[in-house]
Amino acid sequence: MAAGKGGSPQAAGALEQLCRTYWYPLYAYVRRQGHQAQDAEDLTQEFFARFLAKEYFGRADPALGRFRSFLLACLKNFLAEQRRQAKRLKRGGGQTTISWDSQTAEERYRLEPVDPVTPEQVYDRRWALTLLETVLARLGEEQSAAGKQEIFAQLRGYLWEDALAASYGEMAAQLNMTEGAVKVAVHRLRRRLRDLLRDEVAQTVASGEDVDEELRHLIGAIRG
Repeated sequence: MAAGKGGSPQAAGALEQLCRTYWYPLYAYVRRQGHQAQDAEDLTQEFFARFLAKEYFGRADPALGRFRSFLLACLKNFLAEQRRQAKRLKRGGGQTTISWDSQTAEERYRLEPVDPVTPEQVYDRRWALTLLETVLARLGEEQSAAGKQEIFAQLRGYLWEDALAASYGEMAAQLNMTEGAVKVAVHRLRRRLRDLLRDEVAQTVASGEDVDEELRHLIGAIRG
């Protein structure tokens, strides 16, 4: 909503954050539609240029649903229009572009599952993982500010799954902590991660009642 208020002090920052955060799920969707890497980059850049130029963010109404769905619907309409016109803007083209590392984008895309999942499933998974990465970065910043960056760096891998639980004792020895203290630290970090994740999701849905449903959907998308 802040991004849609073109004249507000928050708009520029909100636009930059949204574009930098969510360009990759859109890029992954375009790639899974069958476009080659350079074409997908061009299309994603042009989509954002169109999105910004026509101030589509101003049309994002929380009452109409999730921002995730709104953004994907806008992309689908854009791609359909591009197909109808059978043309697209040449690279650069004097338009506003979103800064990203195209090589990194393609390296990330190569890591996508080769299973025959739909473009929509790829988009939802990348959206969910982007949210998780954003929240983990926020949590890391909090821990660094509290002087706990080393502990967080060691325990970060424990926050999402229990697969590493068997090595709590080994981690305790590395951190010069008791195993019980490590478990307490992991529990607190997980609780804070959940709080931050809820906060992040709440910014992209219509109401608080939608947060739990969206979280279930996104966790399901991550776990496949």
